[in-house]
Amino acid sequence: MEPTPAESRALGVHHVTGVCSDAQSNVDFYVGLLGLRLVKRTVNVDRPNTYHLYYGDRTGRPGTVLSFLVWPGGHKGTQGIAQAATVSLAIPPTSLRYWMDRLTAHGLKLDAPARMGAERLDQEVISIQDPDGLHVDLVVNPDAGGWPGWAEGPVPAEHSIRGLHTAVFWEGGYEGTARLLEDALGLRQTREEGGHFRYAGTVEGPGSLVDIRLIPDLWHGTTGVGTIHHIAFRVADHAGLEAIRPALVARHANPTPVLDRGYFHSVYAREPGGVLIEVATDGPGFTLDEAESDLGVQLSLPDRLEPRRHEIEADLPQLRVPARE
Repeated sequence: MEPTPAESRALGVHHVTGVCSDAQSNVDFYVGLLGLRLVKRTVNVDRPNTYHLYYGDRTGRPGTVLSFLVWPGGHKGTQGIAQAATVSLAIPPTSLRYWMDRLTAHGLKLDAPARMGAERLDQEVISIQDPDGLHVDLVVNPDAGGWPGWAEGPVPAEHSIRGLHTAVFWEGGYEGTARLLEDALGLRQTREEGGHFRYAGTVEGPGSLVDIRLIPDLWHGTTGVGTIHHIAFRVADHAGLEAIRPALVARHANPTPVLDRGYFHSVYAREPGGVLIEVATDGPGFTLDEAESDLGVQLSLPDRLEPRRHEIEADLPQLRVPARE
């Protein structure tokens, strides 16, 4: 296999999208407790009477973005293989004690931070669950202190979450997924310990790492509330997206046509292990329809839904965004 051309290599992870049951509980956890910025409140384009919420740093840069589809009354999912199973967020090394104290003060029961060896590649990790039971890891990253976070939320700037640390795939097999990451997306393997394989994109910073965790005896996961819906990889622009799509076709990932998601263009595909993936462009970004200072304040709708604004707003619950403590 020839090297993947530079223009069709994934830069890293663009965003992670999960499924939650209640918008306000989700906002309270990810803004009020974890201190992320709500950078966009919009709707699920397939179910416009439900929210799609995006969190991130000040502007929601690719690599810092965590989003949630809100499925009120939705069925509970099961975490297992053929899924991305953990939301992994980076914290600075000097913030470990702060986060332990903060989470405990908010009623979460914690053990001492785990150093899991091959299981977590010798990283210090605080593991918690969000209100729907989705696993969330706060991972100490020695480089994260140099990355900007969200400085105007409930968490002091020096302790703020600095973006995504790792996208974690739980797989029953390894080879097919590895070939897609390497041959179609151009990621490079940087480490292997036991059944844990780490890959890196072409840029450093938040969202640069992808892990495959091999768990052949685990049950298959099912998508629903409390699970990750998909992982999105990032490319610089539309040309990069068009260049990477044939590589996904060659790996039998059955990519969709290029879709306009407003804040980025993307294609969806199913990698060989069964995880739903997306490849998304870095731009135009979340300031497309709102000023940076106003991100996430009002409901944003795509142009085709704007004529239905009154109807859609009437169906959606009001949201209260926690302010700085």
